[in-house]
Amino acid sequence: WGYRVSLKDKNVTYINGFAEFQDEHTIETTNKKGKKQKLTSEKFLLAMGMRPRYPDIPGVKEYAITSDDLFSLNYCPGKTLCIGASYVSLECAGFLAGIGLDVTVMVRSILLRGFDQEMANKVGDYMEKHNVNFIRKAVPTKIERLEDGQPGKLRVHYKHTDSDNELTFDCNTVLR
Repeated sequence: WGYRVSLKDKNVTYINGFAEFQDEHTIETTNKKGKKQKLTSEKFLLAMGMRPRYPDIPGVKEYAITSDDLFSLNYCPGKTLCIGASYVSLECAGFLAGIGLDVTVMVRSILLRGFDQEMANKVGDYMEKHNVNFIRKAVPTKIERLEDGQPGKLRVHYKHTDSDNELTFDCNTVLR
C-alpha cells in the first residue's frame, strides 16, 4: 500500500493486471475480472511480482504456508522445512536459523537455479556452517498433519530423486 501511495504522489498510474504491448507506446491491460483497457504513454514501468506456486502433492495446500504467510504468523513456526532452493526459500531459511530455529531446506537439484552456481554453492556452504540443514536431491510426495496446534506437527513424505525409497521428515511448519 505504501508503494502505491508513493507512486500516486509522483503521478504514476498503478494498474494491477496483465499487460501486453500493442506497440512502442501502447499497452492493453486485463484486470482480474477480465476487463480490458488500452493505455498510451511515453514510458511504462513494469513491476512484475511472483505468487507462490504449490507443487501437486497431497496436503501441500492444506498444511504448507508461503513466505507471505510466514510474516503473518502469530506464533513461532518452530522446526521448519523449506521446500525448494529459490532465493525466497533460502532467505527465509537464513533468517529463521538466525533467530535460533531448527531449519531444513529440501533441494530437488541445485541451489538458486538460474544464478551463478559457484556463488550459489558458496551461499549453501555458508548456510550449512550457520545451522541450516539441507536434504539434497529430494522431492516431497505428501504432507500430513500429525498434531493440531500452533504450530502443531506435520510429517512430510519424500523421495530422493535417484531412488524410489520413501522417507519422512517431521516438523512444525512447512514453507512452500
